Amino acid sequence: DNIYATDTGEVDDLVFKVEPELNIASDWSRHALNAYARASIQRYQDFGTEDTEDYTVGANARIDLLRNSFIGLGADWAELTEPRTSPSAPANAVEPTRYETSGVRASFSHELNRLRLSGGYDFKTFDYENGRNGAGGIVPQDYRDRDVHTITARADYAVSPATALFVEVSRNERDYKQTRPAVTLVRDSEGVQALVGANFELGAVVRGEVGVGYFSQEYDDPTLGDIDGLGARAQVEWFPTQLTTVTFTGSRTIEESASPGSAGYVSANASVRVDHELMRNVLLTGQAAVGNDEYKGITREDDRFNASLAATYLLNRYAGVTLGYSHSSGVGGRDFKVNKLGATLALQF
Repeated sequence: DNIYATDTGEVDDLVFKVEPELNIASDWSRHALNAYARASIQRYQDFGTEDTEDYTVGANARIDLLRNSFIGLGADWAELTEPRTSPSAPANAVEPTRYETSGVRASFSHELNRLRLSGGYDFKTFDYENGRNGAGGIVPQDYRDRDVHTITARADYAVSPATALFVEVSRNERDYKQTRPAVTLVRDSEGVQALVGANFELGAVVRGEVGVGYFSQEYDDPTLGDIDGLGARAQVEWFPTQLTTVTFTGSRTIEESASPGSAGYVSANASVRVDHELMRNVLLTGQAAVGNDEYKGITREDDRFNASLAATYLLNRYAGVTLGYSHSSGVGGRDFKVNKLGATLALQF
């Protein structure tokens, strides 16, 4: 009912979406190789400027060195569309913002009795396309082009068969492609995050991981203030019955900002999801999420809320039908409310 995610002058439309996906997975006794390709093609009945075509391809490999040691490798590429509800999406662009992203990653894990050591390197690059406003002028977006390098090291120590304590440290470098005089704000930065916590499994009722700690992001531009504070990450699954799963997630991280005058913001998020098997072939899902984004350097603070309900009827092992409703809203830098009703036919072979 509000395809542009605006506070006034809401416009509704009927949207058709096709999402083909192909997955290939090895079934070897040692090592593993997985590859995938997927697309999401949307067509609007009345507002063709909102039509999108997104594509993603990628591959992952696991090399088993010893019984308790392995190396992981991966690469992916995607051509995507930024949702109108994104806090960084320009409100005056005639068409949604398009961007391309690609990345490579490598990881390792090794177990020594109760101690597990792991770590990895992740590289991602982002390339945004400039947009156009209603008058034909350029809406700059290529100032967001950047490379992100992240190195992570982690140690887990099992204090019991069902509980392990961990320490995780990561360091990142965010290097933007454009520099002065092309841009007035240099957004390059370096950051660290340290978390301590536990992963656990309490019988057949609860399992998950919770970590808290400290994060810091230091910006090269002296006009930008550094960001630091409490970092957190959590995911806990609760099984009140054999047919019901309740999943709690939460995080507090530093994200990149596209707003003039601000290079980053602290994003705090929490969500709960309930999955229930009403019958063997009838699945019910409900989800609610809240978020708060506090921007550094400008007086902007966003509050977000999302909720959805869905029911899936499995016709057989190859086909299913889903009916769903979702609501999204934002208050702060952008005020909007969006409601969606959807019907989906899924086929798998």
